[in-house]
Amino acid sequence: MQKSSTLLDLAIKYGFLALMAGLIIFFGITAEGFLSPFSAVFILQSVAITGILALGVTATLVVDGFDLSIGAVATSALMLSAYVMVVWEMSAFWAVALSLAMGAAVGAVNGMMIVKFKVPDLLATLGMMFLLLGAQRIPTEGRSVSTGMALPDGTIANGTFSDTFLMLGRYRIADLVPLSVVFLIAAAILIWAFLELTRHGRLMYAIGSNAQAASLAGTNVNRYKILAYMISGTMASLGGILLSARLGRGDVASGNNLLLDAVAAALIGFAVLGAGKPNAFGTAIGALFVGILLQGLTMLNAPYYTQDFIKGAVLVVALVFTFALSGRTGRAKA
Repeated sequence: MQKSSTLLDLAIKYGFLALMAGLIIFFGITAEGFLSPFSAVFILQSVAITGILALGVTATLVVDGFDLSIGAVATSALMLSAYVMVVWEMSAFWAVALSLAMGAAVGAVNGMMIVKFKVPDLLATLGMMFLLLGAQRIPTEGRSVSTGMALPDGTIANGTFSDTFLMLGRYRIADLVPLSVVFLIAAAILIWAFLELTRHGRLMYAIGSNAQAASLAGTNVNRYKILAYMISGTMASLGGILLSARLGRGDVASGNNLLLDAVAAALIGFAVLGAGKPNAFGTAIGALFVGILLQGLTMLNAPYYTQDFIKGAVLVVALVFTFALSGRTGRAKA
């Protein structure tokens, strides 16, 4: 019995990492070029933006919330940064600053709706998602933002993307590691340190575990919940900025899959090392897993319409494995 329990503990803690290793081996054998440096760089580059958004989702999950607006916030930041430079002809600094401020403001509004007006988090962020999806198309009448485009008033946009801004999404350190990956690593370390090593992070976990008990202990629950959504909005806008810098244009359709991939990465993070809770390290590994899975399926020429199905199946299995088996282990130990 003791041996069986030990094996189950090991399976819960390391099973997901073993699954990811097996996936790499499988694609390495079946997909020619999967293990090449070019493929690795592509995976890292695609993972960077997804991972940054997923870290924001993680912050809301920690306080027992959920943010459905991250994809719309990222796309809005993409459009806003492009609009600032191309239409308003302002510098890269203002494009980044205004986009980050927009993301933080959206997060604050989401948080206020949830804690002050008692709107359920899913409904509040869903409403914000639709609001942003519409608002970002109004200034250009649904067209993408690019140099030389005709504006609704008949004028021509003559501004351009600055080289400094484009470097955020295109520069590679030593001609290999994308700069966006550095942003992901830095963001993951900062959020991990904040959640795991600071008093504020521990209080956020306490709120997610039992908000009423945390409130009775003197914690300002509303303030921390608003902070969580502001972190989520800021991370989403950072992801949108990096995507805009990579594309070099404000493409209204470029962020369509960001929400699903980011949510998948954040939820898969529950299964990493048997954490059973939202955590920054697991989220980063989850984003890497999603990137490996999609790259491998693409290189195997899997139809695009099957990729979401496979991704969803993996997510379901990972979560069932984490919560069902961890609960069973907890009962066995009790």
